[in-house]
Amino acid sequence: MLVDTGSCERILHACHHGRSENGCADCKVRLISVCSVLELTELEELEALSHHLTLDKGQTLFGQDEPAGAVFNVIEGALRLTRLLPDGRRQVMGFALPGDFLGLALQERYAVSAEALGPARTCRFGREDFAAVIEAKPHLLRSLHERAGYELNLAQEQMLLLGRRTAEEKVAAFLLSLRDRYARTGRASITVELPMGRQDMADHLGLTIETVSRILNRLDRAHAVLLVPGGVRLIDLPRLERIAAS
Repeated sequence: MLVDTGSCERILHACHHGRSENGCADCKVRLISVCSVLELTELEELEALSHHLTLDKGQTLFGQDEPAGAVFNVIEGALRLTRLLPDGRRQVMGFALPGDFLGLALQERYAVSAEALGPARTCRFGREDFAAVIEAKPHLLRSLHERAGYELNLAQEQMLLLGRRTAEEKVAAFLLSLRDRYARTGRASITVELPMGRQDMADHLGLTIETVSRILNRLDRAHAVLLVPGGVRLIDLPRLERIAAS
């Protein structure tokens, strides 16, 4: 059915039970998500509480300050996480990739907006239902704590990026961090997909789009990277790592 969100339409599908291609047991990101600690019978229990949510590019999963009534596990695609500042400026807080959980914070309202950068699929759980499962399964709670620690590290890296680093250091560190995040999902490659545009990168790194473009072109000319359609190939990893560590 179609769910009216005010700003877009989101297509909601009930998950199929059992070991279907759409079920939790066959989920593409289960082994890298918090659900990895669950046994098959526990997955079936969790699956009964879930729905698949399909988004097209530009559609909003949830908006900043909306009531936080659900949590979401990203299955496919990528989402941009943004926060609108009091002066009207937009800050890109980060990017959600497959395996990431969204909405786990305890606030009553979402602190950011989540928007699909391209076709995306998520698994949606009602917050109260998900909380009840966590309370009954301490091993799932431990997995969530590990996830929270991982997300805290990402937040600390973002603070460092916005700190005293030069523009070139910020861009190099961002590319390496994205490579590591993809590798964590089983997509290790020297070619890093960039589902976000350069304006998104600029807003995330506290730079202008012109500066991001200039740095990428400079790294390309120096043969540290190779710009390819939809991404960037990391040619000289030692050099990029030296730049990022400066």
